[in-house]
Amino acid sequence: MFQVLLAALRRTVPALLALAAWPLHAADLPDLRQAGDPVLQRGLEHVVADLGLTSDVQRGDLALSLVDITDAQHPRLAMLNGDEMLYAASLPKIAILLGAFVEAERGRLVLDAERMATITQMIRVSSNQAATTVLGWVGGERLIDILQSPKFGFYDARGAGGLWVGKPYGPGGAYRRDPLHNLSHGATAFQVARFYQMLDANALVNPELTAKMKDVMSHPGIVHKFVKGMLERPGVAMFRKSGSWQDTHADSALVEANGRKYIMVGLAHNAHGGDWLVRLAPRLHDLVMGVPSATHVASR
Repeated sequence: MFQVLLAALRRTVPALLALAAWPLHAADLPDLRQAGDPVLQRGLEHVVADLGLTSDVQRGDLALSLVDITDAQHPRLAMLNGDEMLYAASLPKIAILLGAFVEAERGRLVLDAERMATITQMIRVSSNQAATTVLGWVGGERLIDILQSPKFGFYDARGAGGLWVGKPYGPGGAYRRDPLHNLSHGATAFQVARFYQMLDANALVNPELTAKMKDVMSHPGIVHKFVKGMLERPGVAMFRKSGSWQDTHADSALVEANGRKYIMVGLAHNAHGGDWLVRLAPRLHDLVMGVPSATHVASR
């Protein structure tokens, strides 16, 4: 009898410990909306001004969010046009990635080696064919339900909108455009930042699936925008998704470097937007690395 109880404890205790360390809902995380940091905000505005991009922000052609999550319980947020929903090209493929992993967690989708290869192609090299295939596995309407669900809240039809996919990545029309801006593939810098905050905290899916998601988003296969800009800052790990279409240039990343973690998101609508993001990346990196985290401040 003792051996039976011991075996049961060996099975149960690790599961309970893992569950305790796993935020299952966005409500378990600090509210990013309340995390505005005046020092980081002034720094972001200074970087934008120094690069000559203030007028582009004022015209609504550039949206940025920057979040220091070194101390996950005390994030620091700065943003410009963070709640402006813009067409974001391939960046919203992160929503399809989320949908596939949510369906896997629900037992509705088996992520075998072949499917994982397709998902990886969708993210690392931004294959439109792969994205359309994965979207087909999830289902367009089901994905919209996931994005708007209380657990995630990545799109708010009564607020600023957010992360949206309403069309396959290929020829043909949209099955449902977003109700606020009529976009087929859209995002706000703020909601994309929330996606990465939840990814880092294992709050999108369970830790095992989160590790697989992060692996898919690692080793970017296209060296441009943030990735190109960060070549000047070696020794960093990036989990990233970008997007490009005509004069739309978007990028997003969770960055880990020297014991620090931060999120940066940029959405640009300008022929030179890709260059803007290249120049912004190292400056935003330096800004975060130069601002003490809440943990560092508390330890002084």
